[in-house]
Amino acid sequence: MQCFMLAMCLPSMASAAATTDMQSSVSMEEMVVTAARVDESVKEVSASMLVIGAEEIAASPADNVGELLAGLGLGSVKQYPGALTSIDIRGFKSESYGNDLKSHVLVLLNGRRAGTGNVAKIMTANVERIEIIRGPGSVQYGSAAMGGVVNVITRRGSGAPSAEATGTIGSYGYDETAFRLAGQRANVDFSGSFSRSTMDDYDTGSGDRFANSGYDHIDAYSVNTGYTFSPASRIGLLFNRYYGDEIGSPGYISSNDLDNSKDAANHSMDLIYDGAAADEKTSWQMRLFNGRDKDTWHDPLVSNAGGWDDGVDDWNSTDFDGAQAQGSMHIGIVRVTAGIDWLSYETRSSMDPAKSEYENHAAFVLAQAKFLQKKLIITSGLRHDSYEVEVVEPAGRNEEDSNLAGSLGMVYLVNEEVKLRAHYGEAFIMPGANELAADFVSDFGIHYLGNSSLDPESSRTYEAGVDYSANGITASLGIFHTRFKDKIESVAAGRNRTWENVGKAEISGFEASASVDLGSRYGWDYEVRPYLNLVFLDRYEDLDAQEELKYISDLNAAYGIFISDYDSLSLRLNFSYRGEQRIEDWESGLFPAPVDTSGGFTVADLTMSKKILDFQDRGSFALTGKITNLLDADYAYVKGYPMPGRMFFAGLNFLY
Repeated sequence: MQCFMLAMCLPSMASAAATTDMQSSVSMEEMVVTAARVDESVKEVSASMLVIGAEEIAASPADNVGELLAGLGLGSVKQYPGALTSIDIRGFKSESYGNDLKSHVLVLLNGRRAGTGNVAKIMTANVERIEIIRGPGSVQYGSAAMGGVVNVITRRGSGAPSAEATGTIGSYGYDETAFRLAGQRANVDFSGSFSRSTMDDYDTGSGDRFANSGYDHIDAYSVNTGYTFSPASRIGLLFNRYYGDEIGSPGYISSNDLDNSKDAANHSMDLIYDGAAADEKTSWQMRLFNGRDKDTWHDPLVSNAGGWDDGVDDWNSTDFDGAQAQGSMHIGIVRVTAGIDWLSYETRSSMDPAKSEYENHAAFVLAQAKFLQKKLIITSGLRHDSYEVEVVEPAGRNEEDSNLAGSLGMVYLVNEEVKLRAHYGEAFIMPGANELAADFVSDFGIHYLGNSSLDPESSRTYEAGVDYSANGITASLGIFHTRFKDKIESVAAGRNRTWENVGKAEISGFEASASVDLGSRYGWDYEVRPYLNLVFLDRYEDLDAQEELKYISDLNAAYGIFISDYDSLSLRLNFSYRGEQRIEDWESGLFPAPVDTSGGFTVADLTMSKKILDFQDRGSFALTGKITNLLDADYAYVKGYPMPGRMFFAGLNFLY
């Protein structure tokens, strides 16, 4: 679904030019890349599509993608203190730890797997835009793209070189310093950023201090540079690194641990070659990438409120390598894109299985055809994945499996303002190495035995919608229905434990958005844009248990208003609502955990930006302010882990 929300220019984008760019972002002519793996107009996309532009990212008080998405009303986000966030799209969630092949929402970084489902590890400082497919994306990207695909796209330098420095201070000892360089000289382009932040323990909305909820520091680096050696050919190098040091791990507030902490890291590097023929009817891309995602938990014995500390560090790491090659060709009314993907994961852990290996080979073809003077657009896709897994330590087995997924979509452009769309897509989640190939005895004497007969988890989704964009108004309405089967769960088998395909579910609902630029409609010299974005699930049922699925809210929404004078002043007030959901109350200490309800809260944020000095060619200064949790709500995305109460921030930005 096309959904455009507010846009506001904070210091990182504090210029009239940025505001002008924001105006064009509501057009159906905006170019996106995630749905087809090549550039195409958003009006040609049959899937539900959301684009978060640079201006909206700057308008948010968020420092990382997890905080940003939590404020957009996409779904039931799970956010903990300690830089840990998983996102929810249509009732499916990303995997916070471990192998992201097992995730149900796929996170991409510049079009390839980010190697993590913890979106708190992706900072926003050098992000150009985020494209989100709501619904299946396995035909394009393989395992994990069941609920949706989140593609985080970093900035690419252009124009005259510019430099930027920002300092921000806030409540509870928050302190952040950030730098960014960008631009292009001759054939070389560059965009890079660095940020470091620190924060002490915070108070909750009820006024209670949540001890050990701060962190020593979080560093983030991002570089995107390239050399263009012909008008349509470029070699690019990308590097991204996140490192969080001594991030507090406080446990439940009712059994607050005072000294547990974790170190969190993620880094990756890409080498990309993009090319195209002179007539631009044929294009190609080749990519190599590798990286590592690692978390280490420290649990000293001094404070042991939960009774689980043993003084020994636990850790989990995933090394990933990959390659992609694809080509796209226009033949008359048809565009065909075909390619191959290769992915290799090696996971290591302080707990068994200590070492596992995954290898995934895939081939795909995506086709688009235009009829009736390009008003009717038909899209289709097919992808075959074969994967091999092995539990290496303790020695297990080597197993292989495969999956075939397809999609079919249709777009009808009624006119320049109205778009009708329908889409069918299949998705799958590959079984993990331990689920297929484990054969070991745990420290507790339990024999874990993989099941080589497991099928991938799979889903089929049907959806339809209508989008409108004209006269300062954008609106979108869509419905969807997903049937999910073969959920993989751990089960007892005598004195052993194994895994079986046991679960089925159905999820259906609708998504709606609306935004009105009153200034544009009435000829004002400033912009006033109220907006609304919501997701409502009318069914989310476990078909085996015949009950509602847990950890899913029926309603999530974001609404608010953006105001700008198109020059030096901008303001955004945003409200995000999360509905109630059924949960298992593990904080109770009971086993099995009793079922309870959580949620039903609204969080408000206010952000402001004002340019105070403008030296034209010599740079400009802007003041910024933000208030998070404006109403001082006492709320938690996860029961027992309350989020911060009202916080104040002030910043000074210099842009040259």
